[in-house]
Amino acid sequence: MHTFVNRIVKQFVKENLSVFPAVVILGPRQCGKSTLVKNMFDEFDSFQYLDLQNRDDLTKLREPGLFFKENESSTICLDEIQLVPDLFSVLRSEIDRNRRNSRFILLGSASRDIIQKSSESLAGRIGIIELTPFLISEIEHLENFTLSRFWYRGAFPDSFLANSDTASGLWCENYLRTFVERDIPNLGFQIPSRQIMRMLSMTAHLHGQIFNASKLGESLGLTHPTVKRYLDLLSQTFILRVLEPYSTNIKKRLIKSPKVYIRDSGLLHNLLGIRDFNALMGNPVFGASWEGLVIENICSSLRNCQFSFYRTATGDEIDLIIQKNNKTIAIECKASTAPKLSKGFWRAKEIVMPQMSYIVAPVNENYKIKDDVLVCNLSEIIEILSKELPK
Repeated sequence: MHTFVNRIVKQFVKENLSVFPAVVILGPRQCGKSTLVKNMFDEFDSFQYLDLQNRDDLTKLREPGLFFKENESSTICLDEIQLVPDLFSVLRSEIDRNRRNSRFILLGSASRDIIQKSSESLAGRIGIIELTPFLISEIEHLENFTLSRFWYRGAFPDSFLANSDTASGLWCENYLRTFVERDIPNLGFQIPSRQIMRMLSMTAHLHGQIFNASKLGESLGLTHPTVKRYLDLLSQTFILRVLEPYSTNIKKRLIKSPKVYIRDSGLLHNLLGIRDFNALMGNPVFGASWEGLVIENICSSLRNCQFSFYRTATGDEIDLIIQKNNKTIAIECKASTAPKLSKGFWRAKEIVMPQMSYIVAPVNENYKIKDDVLVCNLSEIIEILSKELPK
């Protein structure tokens, strides 16, 4: 990657390294985990980087105890840790032998639920951080940044920074193929790659909609439990975001099923065969694509918040509800420069009673509709929420 992008999470990684003997950075493959750590090389007295997909590096760990002892004063980075789960028990005894902070940085392409051994073996010894592909706040200052480019190509570094939309599309296509043919089997799941690809394709068509496992199962010829299992797997490998419904004791008939989103808009557009931004603008998924982009950037920019959506059986709806420290904020996403709100939004707002509501739209300037309802763009909402809900 030729363009250097300063990742916001870098400071949080440093804070964790000053507290824990091991820090694990989790995120999808190719989101920039190794680049982030390699950019921190000069901040360590001594540094060893091992890529566990590389046979030579793997050979160095034939006797892991010996290698760790030999490099006791170094910070050791183990990339793609999920490929060698047996290492976690060795790491635990090594950390217990010498509990110096920032001894290990572990990089993984699956969530902590899949890498269960890390949370079991290293409980209390490890800081866990999630790194996503680029956030708008990390790249909006770049010379070649435009909102339409970011929205269409998505946030994976190699896709966003590609020379053309065609090159970006080829990258996304290759990423998805590698994901279903190599990454899933590497995690120990014996699932036919065609089945996972069909599930991804069908889910792309349901992007931003209520997830009906039975209906999807019928279309795919799979049982309800199998569809749920695949959904969990795609969520824990950072491809899907599952947004749970708002739950409270109000007497309205609330929708109980979650909404699903393809987390990266570039992968979404590739799965739907949308070849450029003009084609996206004419596609029925246009509004849902914007909603996914907004929700992904907000959820990935904030920590320790509860996220949900509100929808009743009669269609009253708020796209995203954020809760933190007794504060409730409502977010409505509108892919229009002149957003209009439905009666259903106002009814939902009366029930949820957020302290503040934001309508996030591709507008140039923010403006108020009411004292507690502000229309703003994607960059501004991230800035506002970072101040209102500090980490």
